[in-house]
Amino acid sequence: MSQFPTPRDMLKKLISFNTVSDRSNLALIDFVEEYLAGLGVTSVRVPSEDGTKASLHARIGPALDGGAVLSAHTDVVPVEGQNWSQDPFTAWEADGRLYGRGAADMKGFAATVLAKVPDFLSADLGRPVHIALSYDEETGCTGVSPLIADMLARGPKPDFVIVGEPTRMKVVSGHKGIVVLKTHIHGHPVHSSQLHRGVSAISAAANLITWLDARTAENKAGAEPDCPFDPPYTTLHCGVIHGGQAHNITAGNCEFVTDIRMLPGESADDWVAAYRSFIESEVLPDMQAVSSQCRIDVTEMANVPGLREEEDGKAETVARRLTGDNARNVVVYATEGGIFQAHGLSTIVCGPGSIDQAHQLDEFIELTELDRCAAFLDRLTADLSQIDS
Repeated sequence: MSQFPTPRDMLKKLISFNTVSDRSNLALIDFVEEYLAGLGVTSVRVPSEDGTKASLHARIGPALDGGAVLSAHTDVVPVEGQNWSQDPFTAWEADGRLYGRGAADMKGFAATVLAKVPDFLSADLGRPVHIALSYDEETGCTGVSPLIADMLARGPKPDFVIVGEPTRMKVVSGHKGIVVLKTHIHGHPVHSSQLHRGVSAISAAANLITWLDARTAENKAGAEPDCPFDPPYTTLHCGVIHGGQAHNITAGNCEFVTDIRMLPGESADDWVAAYRSFIESEVLPDMQAVSSQCRIDVTEMANVPGLREEEDGKAETVARRLTGDNARNVVVYATEGGIFQAHGLSTIVCGPGSIDQAHQLDEFIELTELDRCAAFLDRLTADLSQIDS
């Protein structure tokens, strides 16, 4: 029996760390750092501003430009409100599956990569393998940009990135972007019998949400027939709303949260600018005509670019060669892939497990998916052992 952990062993260990996004991930980072150090691999931490979390990156192989980044996020979504069969942070196996929070999304990929470190070390790599583990992907992909900047500043520069989100090891070459906005409307409360003297924040919110819905309808009507995304257009959606005090008071406050899921190549800034312009020109003047104290505050909570399909991209070329997958695969959820690409790195998404299990009660990954990922990494190792790869 090998002295090194298998992907299954490593996944059980990673699941044991409760890295829900509102908690610290430092215990997991400590473990990974110590594990790599025990194998003679030096890693670099990139802490969050408040020091409660950290990303980590490491290089295995020669200090040469080129090679691959294997990227995963360490945070997971909450389990509250889900009636799990067993403790979600103590992995268990049944019927060829391994269960636990993060099993599919996306500690399965991180575990397989870490378990393969001894093989990376024993190979005669012509180009390096870079391991990149981030924090706070689930809350807006805020941890990965400082990680990428630190990696690139230290060098060497990698050729391409594989983001191991669950795709059943299919090669995903494009995904939508997302911008998340919180809109807080300050109205002017009066008794509803004197409605004309007040400004209802709820009514203003309804006006804004109607505008969002109308933009989605326009996008649907103008969708390109050959667009590979489902749906094949940008969507604008209000998912949360709170407001009002009583039925007989015009609402003094209303707050709602919107996500805009953009086709790759569309600008989040353009969409936000259009929304703000509608507020400033069509909504706010009527409110302030009643009370100058009325205002609308828009806060950007997340902004993640889409992943564009690359023409002759290195990441896609290598991944297709190693997987044999030549289908055109795109997804509508966002990943850190678009951020790597925005930093000038060729990127695809390819990892074990199914997105259908992400965020779910009794989340699981099929053990055969870990095997497929391990085999893929073996082929990548052999590929990087070619000095002219």
